Amino acid sequence: MRFILILAIFLVASPSCISQDKKEDYWKKKLTKEQYHILREKGTERAFTGKYWNNKKEGEYKCAGCGQSLFTSETKYDSGTGWPCFFDVEDKQYVNFVDDNSYGMKRIEVICSNCEGHLGHIFNDGPNPTGLRYCINSASLNFIEKKDK
Repeated sequence: MRFILILAIFLVASPSCISQDKKEDYWKKKLTKEQYHILREKGTERAFTGKYWNNKKEGEYKCAGCGQSLFTSETKYDSGTGWPCFFDVEDKQYVNFVDDNSYGMKRIEVICSNCEGHLGHIFNDGPNPTGLRYCINSASLNFIEKKDK
């Protein structure tokens, strides 16, 4: 009887464990090591090292994990922090916010609403009109340059 109970628990628990492993395998194959570390493990790239911190081209910034639209060059600004910063998102439904109390700090994490990838953090020290600073890791973004027609 004990064996049957253990077997039943194993069979019920296994699919979720396997699917989580498959999900992580998917992300490891799809993303670079740096992208995986940032998007899936909530890492942070060093300041002034990301490919978009100083990007001044016109276009759209999408999630590097799933391709969801996140920000546009129209809301990007130079915060002096060394990360790409935006004062607004393309659409509020494209991001979610989570309290982040790691490293003894109180911050608000910004995540992609579609794939739940870690993007960066939001702060209340940005420019008008929102007063917000979305401080985002370059590795969590893909930039699509606007092509003039």
